Amino acid sequence: MLALRATFSIAIFLSIIYKTECIQCYYCTSANNTACLDVNMYEPELRPRIIPIIECDRAIPSSVAVNFFCRKIIQTVFHPHRDSEVRVTRGCGWVPHERECYKDDNSDHLGTYCQCFDDLCNSGDTVDPTVATVLFLVFAAVTYLWSGI
Repeated sequence: MLALRATFSIAIFLSIIYKTECIQCYYCTSANNTACLDVNMYEPELRPRIIPIIECDRAIPSSVAVNFFCRKIIQTVFHPHRDSEVRVTRGCGWVPHERECYKDDNSDHLGTYCQCFDDLCNSGDTVDPTVATVLFLVFAAVTYLWSGI
């Protein structure tokens, strides 16, 4: 019984720390691909045919080991003689910011920059807090029940 418990614990641990070899991100700009404005508007099966997906460590060669992540940038660009324009850029990043999202305000644009660390996370989806809470409670219950064996 102890061996089964140890095997199960190792399997849970390995599933938690599992990391892919390279992160995949959407790679586009709405300046030349309007689908980039809202990736979630398209069915998941259709997205790769409309919006390019890249593996960051293969697309951006580096002589040193880099921990890539996905990035989404939303900018409102102010033009002096015409209406403002919203641009969305999705791609890879390699110098993380201390915050998940941050904003900047310049004379010619407003920007929101977000970073995330899972495959295709720069689609703009967020985790529903209710789902995260339920998963945490299930994990806590299983851990509690397992500790009683």
